[in-house]
Amino acid sequence: MKPSMKKTFAIGTLIIGLLFVIFIYFKYYFVFGEGVKAGELNYFVRKGYIFKTYEGKMIQTGFKSQSIGAIQSYEFPFSVEDELIADSLMKCSGKQLELHYKEYLGVLPWRGVNKFVVDDIVSAR
Repeated sequence: MKPSMKKTFAIGTLIIGLLFVIFIYFKYYFVFGEGVKAGELNYFVRKGYIFKTYEGKMIQTGFKSQSIGAIQSYEFPFSVEDELIADSLMKCSGKQLELHYKEYLGVLPWRGVNKFVVDDIVSAR
């Protein structure tokens, strides 16, 4: 192999590697959106086969029509990374909550099974 071909191959490999790292960052670590959701905490559990994660579902105020005459409430499924927040949420089942969350484009198994990750409890009533 000629030295110029080796150099071209090395630069091409470096560019492909850099593009892969950028893709992984935007897919799994870039915060796409964040905000606050309010509603009643329906359930909150710790589950998983290999990675034990905290998962919850909150029922939001209001209703939407799904299909022919069927009415269903808004649900907000979420995951929690922080154990202190998870411990607080374990005691809040059935309460009205305002939760601050971050939305990611992809899901990592050790972060949870949802792309919405709650990082703070704004209020609990």
